[in-house]
Amino acid sequence: MLRPRLIPCLLVQNQGLVKTRRFGEPKYVGDPINAVRIFNEKVVDELMVIDIDATVKGREPDYRMIANLATECRMPLCYGGGVSSSAQIERIIGLGVEKVALSSAALARPALIEEAAKHVGSQSVVVVLDIRKSGLLRRLEIVTHNATRQTGIDPAAFVREATQRGAGEIVINNVDRDGMMEGFDLELVEKLRRETSLPMTVMGGAGSLD
Repeated sequence: MLRPRLIPCLLVQNQGLVKTRRFGEPKYVGDPINAVRIFNEKVVDELMVIDIDATVKGREPDYRMIANLATECRMPLCYGGGVSSSAQIERIIGLGVEKVALSSAALARPALIEEAAKHVGSQSVVVVLDIRKSGLLRRLEIVTHNATRQTGIDPAAFVREATQRGAGEIVINNVDRDGMMEGFDLELVEKLRRETSLPMTVMGGAGSLD
């Protein structure tokens, strides 16, 4: 029986490791380097690190921190946060990171997905879609900047666009279930799964390995 890929996501704020609930209430839980060392000893397939403040505060990725994490990590590493240009993407890949996650910048300028795929290859381009239900009708939409900005963009439509523009992987992050341990929104996953043949990772709601 095939087991699902296990990809822990480390959220970083001010170089510290934090936990959130529905993208809010960040709580310091330790040092990201120590967390990487722990996961080196576990049976995980990949590690994702997201700087949750970089895009919101309009600052560049912390390249020194990224380099330190890449040096310590013994599994494929994906980094996201503050990435808005192909030059930044190339620099991050050059530090030993296998994949770069694009979110707010890709929504603002979808052509960045194509540029990134051209420079570092589709296999290194991950598009992360933060999704929540909004408005009286509770319609699904993509949100950006750590879920502080609404876009009105339909998730299914952008999954198709990201696929066409050369993304190598799609990450679906359910804002309403982040940190709640209530299980994944399988209806949403199945709906978006039909829109692409790309590998898809699901975040938001995990409470067990079942």
